[in-house]
Amino acid sequence: MPHLVRFLIRHALIGVGLGALFVGTLVLLDVARLGTLMTQSSSGLIALIVLICAVGITFGSVQMGFAIMLMGDDEETPGKGRRARAHAALMKPVLARIRSRSGATGHEFHRSRHL
Repeated sequence: MPHLVRFLIRHALIGVGLGALFVGTLVLLDVARLGTLMTQSSSGLIALIVLICAVGITFGSVQMGFAIMLMGDDEETPGKGRRARAHAALMKPVLARIRSRSGATGHEFHRSRHL
């Protein structure tokens, strides 16, 4: 299995576990009488399963998003191939001459070229 797929599955499972822990805490602490409602209702088990699934999907998605956004780029290693060399050549500073309105040459300075 590719490394990135394992990475995403691992973080999705972490999020689902955190979601199940969160729902368990809500039920055990009886927040908004949720635990009491589930124990006294005939369909309390179904409600618990649905709540765990919904919160697990939410927490799993958020955990995957955090993991992807925190991966970062390794900007110190240069790219390879023709495109990376062309990009590096384009980002070199070049000299530009500044002329005043009278046509006299002024100071020179460096300016980067952009695409």
